[in-house]
Amino acid sequence: MTYPEALQELVEEFQAIDDKRERLEMLFELADEVVELPQDQWDEDTRVRGCQSEAHVRIGIAEGRIQFLSSADARMVQGLMGILTIALDGLTPAQAVLIPPSFAEEMGLLNTLTPSRSNGFRNMYDKVMAELRQNKGD
Repeated sequence: MTYPEALQELVEEFQAIDDKRERLEMLFELADEVVELPQDQWDEDTRVRGCQSEAHVRIGIAEGRIQFLSSADARMVQGLMGILTIALDGLTPAQAVLIPPSFAEEMGLLNTLTPSRSNGFRNMYDKVMAELRQNKGD
């Protein structure tokens, strides 16, 4: 599958790293990519259910493009959000919903995370995609 350019580059960067520890370090660095959702805007609508940490995402659409806002109480989860920020920010909802969750497996990301973190990432992805499908017509 061909992904949007920024995500394709990220997939290739992760694939080039064999060491699990280095992948985790890169994941922590990706936390800096997040456009933060202020904590006073966290609520049940933004909460990612099934995530080990307190995690929140909000999808905005401006001029037909996604604005991905997110925040979490754990840096690793922020890094996972950074991946979704890189993958989705600036795309149209119609483009974004075509991105399958398999990119995380191709990256080698799921082998790097604990099962509960992998599950949390999938829950985050599913929440975002459900919201984007609702906004696709906007």
